[in-house]
Amino acid sequence: MNPMKVGLLGLGVVGGGTWSVLSRNAEEIARRAGRRIEVSRIAVRDVAKARARVGDALEISTDVHALVRDPDIDIVVELIGGDTLARELVLEAISQGKHVVTANKALLAKHGNEIFAAASARGVMVAFEAAVAGGIPIIKAIREGLTANRIQWVAGIINGTTNFILSEMRSRGLAFADVLAEAQRLGYAEADPTFDVEGVDAAHKLTLLASLAFGVPVQFDKAHIEGISNLAQEDIAHAERLGYRIKLLGITKRRAEGIELRVHPALVPAERLLANVEGAMNAVLVSGDAVGPTLYYGQGAGEEPTASAVVADLVDVTRLHTADPGNRVPHLAFQPDAMSDLAILPIEQVSTSYYLRLRVDDQPGVLADIARLLADRGISIGSMIQQPSHIGGADIIFLTHEAVEGNVNQAIERIESLPFVRSKVTRLRMENLT
Repeated sequence: MNPMKVGLLGLGVVGGGTWSVLSRNAEEIARRAGRRIEVSRIAVRDVAKARARVGDALEISTDVHALVRDPDIDIVVELIGGDTLARELVLEAISQGKHVVTANKALLAKHGNEIFAAASARGVMVAFEAAVAGGIPIIKAIREGLTANRIQWVAGIINGTTNFILSEMRSRGLAFADVLAEAQRLGYAEADPTFDVEGVDAAHKLTLLASLAFGVPVQFDKAHIEGISNLAQEDIAHAERLGYRIKLLGITKRRAEGIELRVHPALVPAERLLANVEGAMNAVLVSGDAVGPTLYYGQGAGEEPTASAVVADLVDVTRLHTADPGNRVPHLAFQPDAMSDLAILPIEQVSTSYYLRLRVDDQPGVLADIARLLADRGISIGSMIQQPSHIGGADIIFLTHEAVEGNVNQAIERIESLPFVRSKVTRLRMENLT
């Protein structure tokens, strides 16, 4: 049987890893796929650099459009990143009748509906396991392994940079800026780390997970996104003393009135598995009605872990290349004509528990007045600690029972207007993950 011919768009970290894994494990991969999978053409910015890595055995050029239009190419692997040229090339590949494999979460989070519709109409596949959580096969797990379940919620640590930073802040007592500089020196963070530390990268990934879990269209623009750049070391220390750890979580939940889709720092009980994911590792917890909670853990980035997912997609596409398009696994787990129109809920309608920290004058009646304002909006206090502040007054921390975010926002506004309150209220959400 003739081999499947692959065209690589990009030979950077993931592209180079894909080349290495395909070359090193060619025989094992062919045994699994049923035929050989061969890279026959590469398009890159720097031909000399690519040639030094892969040799002279195949065509390498800077012409990305020529690769996409090459009639001998069966699968186009898009690894150039971004969502402008990448979108153009992916749609062109689909129009040429070629399957696509991509690791580009930003592309799919923003343009996935358009891309998947075009692929379905043309009868080709778009595979994207490497777009979420690197080498962890979370896409296949939700789309296929948990297909018998009504997924209830998904919560994950899906950005290794922020998890490394939070782990170091907790274990070494360092400030955010100091750990970020170290993460950049070690190569965990980009020179411009905004997408990572402000939660955008995690939100791209969570958007795809929500669509797979609940059968809703890709709706990145409706995600609530908060990062960790304003997280204070003292809150990490307080959380630890209270039996919690702070993690940047991507959370999506099914509720009767809609879907929660949110990325933000959250306090997680220290005994939970997600709370103990350290360093640059990723982990995703998925709860289904039949199977209960299931955890997927591993390296969420890196050359060969991500390449592992790319090659797994190549094998899947190769196996199903000749299958009737109507009998293939749907791109977003649900049949295209059976997608749900459940709304994405605004953050004000989310219900969870809260950590609230503020500084007040140390005088009688303070706690009673704050408790009354919380109670007026249906917010009950689970526990409270008070300690003297080194700059005067007292620091108070409230842990609340579950409450509606909009009510919490109103209570915070009223609390901050009290004459004895010296600071803004620091508000962090809490997730039990049960």
